[in-house]
Amino acid sequence: MSATALRSTPDAATGARFYAGKRVVVTGALGFLGTRIVRMLADFDCEVVRIARRAAPAQAGRARMIDIAGDVRDRATWTRALDHVDIVFHLAAQTGAVEAEADRHADFESNVRPVLHLLDACAGLALVPGLVFAGSVTQARSASANGGAPDNPQSVYDEHKLAAERRLEERSRDGAVRAATLRLSNVYGPGPRSSAPVRGVLNEMIRKALGGEPLTVYGSGAFVRDYLHVTDAARAFLAAGEFVDRLSEGHYVVGSGVGHTIEAAFNLVADRVAARTGRAVRVVHADPPHPLSALQTRSFVADALRFRAATGWRPEWTLAAGIDQTLEEMACASS
Repeated sequence: MSATALRSTPDAATGARFYAGKRVVVTGALGFLGTRIVRMLADFDCEVVRIARRAAPAQAGRARMIDIAGDVRDRATWTRALDHVDIVFHLAAQTGAVEAEADRHADFESNVRPVLHLLDACAGLALVPGLVFAGSVTQARSASANGGAPDNPQSVYDEHKLAAERRLEERSRDGAVRAATLRLSNVYGPGPRSSAPVRGVLNEMIRKALGGEPLTVYGSGAFVRDYLHVTDAARAFLAAGEFVDRLSEGHYVVGSGVGHTIEAAFNLVADRVAARTGRAVRVVHADPPHPLSALQTRSFVADALRFRAATGWRPEWTLAAGIDQTLEEMACASS
């Protein structure tokens, strides 16, 4: 019987049962996706080990928060964090493509070295945790629409994410760990501001529109994106943790399954902000200040069927509803 036949979608009650009594490590716990995952885990009767380089704020909920101030590039951080851990969500990364191109070595140290340290630290454990790694759909051929397309990374950042993913798969095949990678499409929604603008474009457009600024589309805006709400992304990670044994040794595309051109998405932002504020928001076209990279000119719509069949996960947020929620929280935060 397939997982889809067992249940249609992971829900809070199912997550509460699975995560009850477990210890879960979240790296990048103060980042955009990490914040949302921690917030969802906080509702469960579990322990959450938050790894971050700065002090973490208090988190309301049933879960007990254990904070480790450390850098995942240091092996000692992993040694401190992995004692009696059941699941690791490894999200911490350097996500700027421009920064990766400018300093290949530094990007390797941020995006590959931590995975090597994590695997080394797991080797000495009596109980090896399930590992769920945050990848990117840009690791695969830019024109692909499913998880079976050949890998063809278009940037240093994607090369390194793919290298880390492959090392996890190798160790999984050896039976040393249980690991899976979720290749995420364009994640957006309410939460902390992204440190890498290329990774948070839609949120930046919502922020600009609320401030009365025009939204600039470079070129025709005809390239297609798959926008995944951050809550749906976080739910995918919780589902992956629950079914990590089933997913082990593989990578899975996770996205909404609905494509929007950049122009259409920006127009939708303008329309939703105008409906809320009563002020028209202009969408203008302009020539890009620099030639667009392969990352910027790709078109992609995710086919998450393999992940859905294995876990029962499915996206719940439409783009319009997600934009409305994001602008609501941004407006409240600024008032």
